[in-house]
Amino acid sequence: MTSPRVGVLSLQGDFACHAGAVSAAGAVPVRVTLPRDLDGLEALVMPGGESTTMTRLLDATGLRAPIERFVRERAVLGTCAGLILLGRGGERLPAPPFGALDVDVERNAYGRQIDSFSDTLRVPPLGGEFHGVFIRAPRIRRVGEGVEVVAWRGDEPVGVRRGRIVGICFHPELTTDRRFHRWFLTDVAGLALPSGTDAVRPEAPARRDRRA
Repeated sequence: MTSPRVGVLSLQGDFACHAGAVSAAGAVPVRVTLPRDLDGLEALVMPGGESTTMTRLLDATGLRAPIERFVRERAVLGTCAGLILLGRGGERLPAPPFGALDVDVERNAYGRQIDSFSDTLRVPPLGGEFHGVFIRAPRIRRVGEGVEVVAWRGDEPVGVRRGRIVGICFHPELTTDRRFHRWFLTDVAGLALPSGTDAVRPEAPARRDRRA
């Protein structure tokens, strides 16, 4: 059985942890730094990081338009800054977010780095609880019609889904629990994964002219 290739946007942020989680879930993680890296991918993960920097790098690398097309056609998981880029709002960003999820997202709404925390979440698609890690996390202030809440912290939504697009406020890649990544890859993206969880070595981008 051939493992599916899943992109991890690798411009800035915690992309290495996501690549490890994708690998442990049974897919082949592919680092995405230029438009050609999207070729042949079955799904994409947009990691946490600094949303202003990520927005500027999307334009600098020519990835903005290709990822906008990818978001319309394939499954995408956005965590923390990735959620900001997939949602609406994103005040003071250098360019508008993609708006693939009809949710209003407030940046750094839980406070600064020192205010980071973890909590037990209710995640119905996983059939129970999940340990959520929040680091300078955004907050979902409004959930639009047709958007499903897939994760709760108390009465507050911290994860949403619309079709093949998922956005969450927390960092599942910073835990050893791979259920969230496997759920995204199998139930959302519809990929067939090996039954085992042996890690698959990440694919690094080939060395190339950065002007391409």
